[in-house]
Amino acid sequence: MEIQTDMPRALVVAHLKMKGWSVSRLSEHHGYHRGTLSNVFNTHWPKGERFIADALNMDPSDIWPTRYPDESKKSKGVA
Repeated sequence: MEIQTDMPRALVVAHLKMKGWSVSRLSEHHGYHRGTLSNVFNTHWPKGERFIADALNMDPSDIWPTRYPDESKKSKGVA
């Protein structure tokens, strides 16, 4: 059985920077206060997770597999 771990915050931030984004800039882009989107690193917030995943051309379950156990199994062909 494979143990699922979420992508580390620093790696998510680095990937965002490579795409020309920061967490605060992405927050403002979606109409939120600059610090709001950083909440996704501490708590499950599907809408915010989608904002980050879309900016990275990924699925939220690829970044936070522990928050989306059913989706990550489907993408791996397990379910």
